[in-house]
Amino acid sequence: MEMRIAIAGGGLGGLTLARILHRHGIDAVVYEREASRSARSQGGMLDLHPESGQQALADAGLTTRFRSQARPEGEEHRILDPSGRTLVHHKPQPGSFSGRPEIDRRVLRDLLLDSLPVDAVAWQHRLVAATPRPGGGFGLTFQDGHRADCDVLVGADGARSVVRSLLTDTKLSYVATLVELNIGDADRRHPDLAELVGPGNLWCVGVNQILAAQRLGDGSIRVGISLRAEDRDIDTYRSKRALLDLFEGWDAALTALVEAGDSTPIPRRIEAMPIGARWDNQPGITLVGDAAHLMPPVGEGANQAMLDAAVLADELAAHIADPDSAIRRYEEAMFTRTQAIAEMSARVQAMMLSPTAADDIVRFFTGS
Repeated sequence: MEMRIAIAGGGLGGLTLARILHRHGIDAVVYEREASRSARSQGGMLDLHPESGQQALADAGLTTRFRSQARPEGEEHRILDPSGRTLVHHKPQPGSFSGRPEIDRRVLRDLLLDSLPVDAVAWQHRLVAATPRPGGGFGLTFQDGHRADCDVLVGADGARSVVRSLLTDTKLSYVATLVELNIGDADRRHPDLAELVGPGNLWCVGVNQILAAQRLGDGSIRVGISLRAEDRDIDTYRSKRALLDLFEGWDAALTALVEAGDSTPIPRRIEAMPIGARWDNQPGITLVGDAAHLMPPVGEGANQAMLDAAVLADELAAHIADPDSAIRRYEEAMFTRTQAIAEMSARVQAMMLSPTAADDIVRFFTGS
């Protein structure tokens, strides 16, 4: 009998897993809570690393398509102090894919979706419960009452994973606050800001806070304000006035990034799983990506999710008659690999929001 694989979550990890399994001739259904691929904004840019995100795309047979849509020039980045003085300015080799080319998260997700059969993704299926069946596998229940069965369940359902709760009761910790704004059609409407940000990333580093901006492929600028975790109600930051007060004394050319935001700022808590969190292996179930190892957002999350998917897909294909063995092998490798990356991510997150962040970040990027 054919193995039925259910993937909860149609983000980058879940779609990469489905795509590589499909290349191995193994069917899987991705259950995604959103109504369609365009139901919500997919966020900003990602830099795909050669040893993780790009490797997973190679396994997925999508390198050529990725290179046709990625933006190597997006690797350019500048780090400024609050007065607007440039501390670091990195320019990549024109047209080179040897580093970490950027791609909009939406574009990458569409690329993965377009590589799958139309019926591989079940939209508007929010998983609410998974119940072990007497003979193995799981019965799945979705918010609309729909039910399905599977032999293998993979939780690719992100930070608030429903599937994770079947494996571990580990608690998330609050590590930072992120406030986001968007500036549409920047070249025409805000040419000064378009020039300030350039084709890639800009970080303006103060004491315990960062004002960042990144250029997206559609010509918009995504602005992010990172603050330390704190007791105050984060809804305070739904006001531009409150945000501008945080940057009192900063160069007006920098705070113009906040003033130019098209809509109400969106604040959210950034959370992480404890470093080294593991669970005891259970038959027929595992996790990938943020569901497995939620880390601070310093450039590894999507890359590790996609690499998780590639490793798990290869193990399942190599041990098609013994998926439990495949899952055990995947989990041991994943726990070892991601612990070091989680430790590094926590260090970088703490460094970026420290009183000495500017000096620390310059050392980090220049090695001096």
